[in-house]
Amino acid sequence: MNDETLPEGWRLWNEEPEGRVILAYRPDIFSGDAFDSACLPTIYVTNGSPRRRPGAGSVQTDTWRVILFTEPDIEVETEAFDSRAAAIDGARSIAERFATGAIDYRAAYQVPREAYFDRLDELTGHEET
Repeated sequence: MNDETLPEGWRLWNEEPEGRVILAYRPDIFSGDAFDSACLPTIYVTNGSPRRRPGAGSVQTDTWRVILFTEPDIEVETEAFDSRAAAIDGARSIAERFATGAIDYRAAYQVPREAYFDRLDELTGHEET
């Protein structure tokens, strides 16, 4: 996987050989004043355990998961796959839908962050429905 195979705005942040992959959306602007760096949208491709207890993520499973986060504790979308290759394709699909405004990230929030949503809408072309 490389930046040329990703939708516009997405960058390969980290790739472990035959392991986890992390994609980041517009890291160029999520490190300045316009956006809090903690709000960097990321996509994780992992076969680590989905359990939340410490160390659980280092336990490998047979299922690969693709998880889109808009903040560290805000999971917007999760999909499961039988192989790493299928999960990478799934990550590209989620990245494309996010980049074109087709994913409703607002639904993942219990407490709306309207100013953040408005700025993210401008980047992705998302229109609130």
